[in-house]
Amino acid sequence: MKLNKSVLGIFALLILFSANILAQDTELTEDQWQAQITSLRAQKKTLTNEIASLKTDINNLKNTKVESYEDCMNKLYSSLGATAADVANFRVAVNQLDGRIAGQEGPKVDSQKDLDLLKLNKISALPEFYERVHNTLQRDLDAWIVEPPEINYTVVRGDNLWNIAKKPQHYGNGFAWPMIYKANRDKIKNPDLIYPKQIFKIPKLTEQEKSKYNKIRKNYKPAPVQ
Repeated sequence: MKLNKSVLGIFALLILFSANILAQDTELTEDQWQAQITSLRAQKKTLTNEIASLKTDINNLKNTKVESYEDCMNKLYSSLGATAADVANFRVAVNQLDGRIAGQEGPKVDSQKDLDLLKLNKISALPEFYERVHNTLQRDLDAWIVEPPEINYTVVRGDNLWNIAKKPQHYGNGFAWPMIYKANRDKIKNPDLIYPKQIFKIPKLTEQEKSKYNKIRKNYKPAPVQ
């Protein structure tokens, strides 16, 4: 109401101001004067209607309920048949699997099974998870090379434990031959006597064992030739 009164007051002043200017510049006939008044009244009516329309729009906006971000996300989760708690648990599972893959912890096959289950979950379709679950984690898992804990080697003529251990596909270090001997004590009675066609297990060295035998090789000094 105050807004309308202010606007009407302004228009009244404009009318008087315009009338004064017209009176000062030219003499208007009664018809011309009436036409001016009619035009100004029409403009006032139009503006009054526009103001009323704007006030209605403002009131409608005030009465419109705007959904919160949380409500919107809950609706999105509901469309997947999930709740916010389900999504939170899924996020934890993804982070845990990511850590296991990055650290190559546990059997690789178990991580692949867990990733396959995450892919089947509809929650993985959410933008937060899709790229990570369906692409990034799978690439990281594919890059995880699992070396067998041991391989088998068939002895050929001229072999000895030193040469077998020194082969690049085994240890690349002849000083590690005791590892082969220990792993095949049931087949090797004397480490200096092995025979063609014997099949030996070549166990994988731990990082500690690699360091141990590399240190032995580095510190080895051949006996002087007499």
